[in-house]
Amino acid sequence: MKHTVRKLLFAWQFEEEEKWLNEMSAKGFQLVSVGLGKYVFEDKSHMTYQYGIELLDHWPTHPESINYIKFLEETGTEHVASFMRWIYIRKEITDDSFELFSDLDSRIKHLKKIRNLFFYVSPLIIINIINMIRTAMTTSNAVIMLLLILNVIFAILLGKGLWTIHNKIQALIKEKSIRE
Repeated sequence: MKHTVRKLLFAWQFEEEEKWLNEMSAKGFQLVSVGLGKYVFEDKSHMTYQYGIELLDHWPTHPESINYIKFLEETGTEHVASFMRWIYIRKEITDDSFELFSDLDSRIKHLKKIRNLFFYVSPLIIINIINMIRTAMTTSNAVIMLLLILNVIFAILLGKGLWTIHNKIQALIKEKSIRE
């Protein structure tokens, strides 16, 4: 039986999302598909998986991404779903632990990839906000004001995400320097 859960998580919360998916798996709900704030699970209480989420360099249909996903599958990791450039993978829980980013360098690299995505999106949002402010000043359109407010809220959330990712990167860099 399929079970749909609506839950809004942001890109910088991927670790919390993984934790939640693993908790759902422990309850017998295994991920089938993902959409914007939508998770579809199948009731498979006889199986438990460890889930991982990764932001790819390219879209999942890109040849490099296809090769990478095939490589993961050759190691016994299953590609469950994709959402934009994010892939959701899992591996059945055994005695071996499953960690997608097992060393500090790969974790730092992944966080930098997420940070860079935010940096690419930020100028577009800022330009959009500036244009909406100009439009709002010349017209008293309620829809434009609402869209402006939503864009400002989105910009604030994006800033929070950038700050969160930045702090995680700095903590890992500090940990790496201590270990060396």
